[in-house]
Amino acid sequence: MTQILERTESAAWRVNLRPVIALDDKQFEELCRRNRDLRIEMTAEGDLIIMPPTFGRTGNRNAKLTQRFGNWTDADGTGVAFDSSTLFALPNGAKRSPDVSWVSRARLAQLTDEQKEKFLPLCPDFVIELRSSSDSLAELQAKMREYMENGAQLGWLLDPQEKRVYVYKADSTVEQLDAAETIAGDPLLPGFVLNLQQIWEADF
Repeated sequence: MTQILERTESAAWRVNLRPVIALDDKQFEELCRRNRDLRIEMTAEGDLIIMPPTFGRTGNRNAKLTQRFGNWTDADGTGVAFDSSTLFALPNGAKRSPDVSWVSRARLAQLTDEQKEKFLPLCPDFVIELRSSSDSLAELQAKMREYMENGAQLGWLLDPQEKRVYVYKADSTVEQLDAAETIAGDPLLPGFVLNLQQIWEADF
């Protein structure tokens, strides 16, 4: 018997559907609608990734990230911010939900109203992934590379455990920042500066 459910290195579960089932976009959307309590992603190869609920301190850090970036987005006005519940249909076929993401209004204006009501058919311009205590760093790094290969202009992988940031850029370079106090989003996100110390230290 073929085992289709296997535990990944992180706390997520990978469901190997191939070659038994190949979900198209409509079927995947219906699967998500019927399982609203689950956080589901899909790889470019068609495997499902079922993620557990966020743990306490990670949830607190995520809330602070969303709040701070949302404040900047409202003041800047050139793009729209999205939280970790938003799923994007990437050009390579993967369905991903970054912890924080941003898309320029110019790109969103190209979508129809129907497209805006569903999983957005694009890769965000900017993404943040926040590593939790149960996340595999290698898996998150692979996820960040996928964002960049699919059109993201800037990506930040935040690792509170090591107090380290990996900065992914459109030219395929990756910069590692150790013990940095702040990180700036220029030139893509002019004026956005994230105080990392406020992210590393949970409120409880």
